[in-house]
Amino acid sequence: MSARITLFSRPGCHLCDDARVTIERVCADLGESFEELNIDDDAALSDRYSEEIPVTLVDGKQHDFWRVDEARLRAALAP
Repeated sequence: MSARITLFSRPGCHLCDDARVTIERVCADLGESFEELNIDDDAALSDRYSEEIPVTLVDGKQHDFWRVDEARLRAALAP
């Protein structure tokens, strides 16, 4: 099963650290998984998301950027 949540981040980003903590908590509670991609490893991602990180995708669609709203993320993952 592939991860439903993707987090685009970069090292040293405090907002990314905050987003990761929220996503980890939601995933642990709901039995979901996530993948994290460093935008600095991909020129296209860096060009697209450089000013918006962290960016969260749910089921491949952009969900949030800069901050992850926990209630909103939980609602997006609800069946």
